[in-house]
Amino acid sequence: MTDAVVVTDEGSIRIVRMNRPEKKNALTRAMYAEISRALREADAGDKIRCVMLAGAGGVFCAGNDIGDFLNASGGGLDPSGHNFLTTLASCRKPLVAAVGGIAIGVGVTMLLHCDHVVAATGATFSTPFLKLGLIPEAGSTMLAPMRMGHARAFSMLVMGRPLSAEQAAEAGLVNTVVGPAEVDKAALQAAHEIAALPPGAVAVTRGLMRGHLGEVLKQIESESSHFKDLLQSDEARAAFQAFLGRKK
Repeated sequence: MTDAVVVTDEGSIRIVRMNRPEKKNALTRAMYAEISRALREADAGDKIRCVMLAGAGGVFCAGNDIGDFLNASGGGLDPSGHNFLTTLASCRKPLVAAVGGIAIGVGVTMLLHCDHVVAATGATFSTPFLKLGLIPEAGSTMLAPMRMGHARAFSMLVMGRPLSAEQAAEAGLVNTVVGPAEVDKAALQAAHEIAALPPGAVAVTRGLMRGHLGEVLKQIESESSHFKDLLQSDEARAAFQAFLGRKK
């Protein structure tokens, strides 16, 4: 286990917490690998009935670590991020997310695979992929229009316009909006509520509701191929350097 991801089990609930608050929980290759491991392990047995994804420091996830992006743009694309996306999409256990503060990039697109999302009143959701010369991932180019409608999905994914917690709830990305201090509690309560249901019936119903898994995985593969190509582009490199320049 890496310290940047803390995995704890509370009875039948597995809590996977991104724990890199000094970087707003931006995901590194090691973090992707650890979250994937935690999800696969939860799927492997009957003990865990629901998985809760959360972030430390009042933040959910600021997306992929930019340093990893720069390394990938030099030809070193690591499979850990892609493996995380396919593992998340294929997870057989219900997924609950506790979104405090910001969710950016993959911090947003991973929510499209969650069954119940609790957000803090001040949470914001943004996907600035195209501003970095990239495209959205995690099957979001298919899932977001299905969930939110084409107009809202285009505004968020292509134009990069952020959503407030209330707007995300209206769009169908978020189930419940609560005060910042109540996010984890409300998400854990929802996880326990799900875990208390007959697991067989939950699995069958969830499987029927998510019956397009094969198409989602196919979309993830297609997005990943384009994403990898774009990482090598001069357009993306220039966007990354400009981004890092603004941060200095």
